[in-house]
Amino acid sequence: MKSRGPYRRHSTPFKLQLCQDIRSGVIGRRDAQRTYGVSANLIQLWLTQFDRGELSDEEAEASVIAEYEAQIAALERKVGQLTM
Repeated sequence: MKSRGPYRRHSTPFKLQLCQDIRSGVIGRRDAQRTYGVSANLIQLWLTQFDRGELSDEEAEASVIAEYEAQIAALERKVGQLTM
């Protein structure tokens, strides 16, 4: 049995692009599984969200902005520690 690796988080733009590629027929589900190492259940979950409209460009942009803000806050904390 294969041991599970660490948990990975996939960005919303990645999920959105993968779902668009699968729905347009650019790549099949099994090819996506093999290429990106993502489980079939996870791909199905993303496709369901995509079909409902829960994965959108606006959410992708908000996700990226939130990640940037978190990085900025961490860097500001680090600068504060270094100046002391």
